[in-house]
This record gives sequence, structure tokens and C-alpha cells, in this order.
Amino acid sequence: MHIMEGWLPKEHAAGWWLASAPFIACGVYSVRKKMRDKPEYRILLGVAAAFTFVLSALKLPSVTGSCSHPTGVGLGALLFGPVAMAPVGFVVLLFQALLLAHGGITTLGANVFSMALVGSFTAAAVFKLSRRCGTPVSVSVFLAASLADWLTYVTTSFQLAWAFPDPDFVSSFVKFSGIFAVTQLPLAISEGLLTVMIFNALARFNPAELREMKILDDIRETVRQKRNAPLRESGIRNKAGA
Repeated sequence: MHIMEGWLPKEHAAGWWLASAPFIACGVYSVRKKMRDKPEYRILLGVAAAFTFVLSALKLPSVTGSCSHPTGVGLGALLFGPVAMAPVGFVVLLFQALLLAHGGITTLGANVFSMALVGSFTAAAVFKLSRRCGTPVSVSVFLAASLADWLTYVTTSFQLAWAFPDPDFVSSFVKFSGIFAVTQLPLAISEGLLTVMIFNALARFNPAELREMKILDDIRETVRQKRNAPLRESGIRNKAGA
């Protein structure tokens, strides 16, 4: 997903920087407010940032000028919201560009937009929608992390196709996304499973923090409703029989 240094035309690189900058600024404010109000969340934020850094650093060669890898943004988006992941993703991608030659500075805006913005907002939206539909929490986490990964690469395919429409945008998009799919589909599934494992570990060892974030309360309320559903149905039948 990381588009390499100098690969995008200057106007495209500048445009993606401008598109990402407001979210990064809002994210900095959001994170500072959360850390000021709840300083005990710093450990969880560190876990989310480390998870993103490690997973997104596991790169595989893919389309010329880019690569495939897990994103790791889903966990942080579920814990702190998608806006908070914008500065986290920015810092992670900046360090990787400077220390690992993974991505670039001119293309940093485009990489932040696809991974830290599209990926994070997708994860948060999918998780909330899945929970409202009564999907088990583990399945919801898996879907959120996996689809966030896939949508990140759809966005990267869009960025590359827009920059290099050969012979046209649609044909170029199909080519880029088709090549990405070979490596990214299994990577996304693996990331989803790993995110579920990490999330379950946090729920076990950090229940107080997750309860304050309303995540554990949501899980327990759903479990309680499912357990009480047979009792309610039995009561309805008894009344009908009477």
C-alpha cells in the first residue's frame, strides 16, 4: 500500500497532503483531549500504535511503486475512533519512510489518506453496523479489520489509477486492484484474525479501560439480551396459551 517516494506526480502528491492535513490536525486535538481526560488510556494507545507500526511494516512486493502489507489500523479505530488514528497513522508512516525506506515523504499524504483515514473510518463504521445487526463481537472485529485492509488497497488502486490512467482510469484501476488482490486478500483475512486475538486479550487484561470506553458494556448488553430472548419468547407463548 505504501506508495514509494517520488512515484506520484507533484500535483497529486500535494493534493493528497491537503486532503489528509485537516484530519491529522483534528486527530491531534482528539488524542490530546482523550489523554488529558483519561491519562490511563496511554497504554492502550501505545498498544494500538505499536500494532499498526509492526503490521504495516511487514511488506511484500506488489505493484511497481507500491507494496502489500497488513495495515493494523482497525484495532486503534475501534478503541479510540477513526479521527484519533489519523495522527497515529501519520507518525507510523513517517517513521517507516525515514527509518525503513517504506513509502516516502512526498507520498506521505496519499498513504495517510488510504491507510489512516479510509482504513480507520471503514473499520469503525463496519464494527458499529455489525454490532447493531447483532453480530458477535469477535465476528464484528474480524469484519472491521479485514474490510479496513481491503478498502485501504482499493483506495491505493484508485490513487495510482488516477495518477496513471493507462489507457483510461477504469482499465488502470482494474489492473492495479487485480494485482493487489492476489496478496491482499489472504493478508486481510490474517489481519482480521490477529486483530480478534489482540482485542480479546485486551478485553481480558484491560476490562476497566474498555468498560469506560463503552466497548465491554456493549458486548455484555448484547450477551444479556441474547440470553433473555428465549425467556421472553417463552413468556409470550405462555400468555398466548392462557
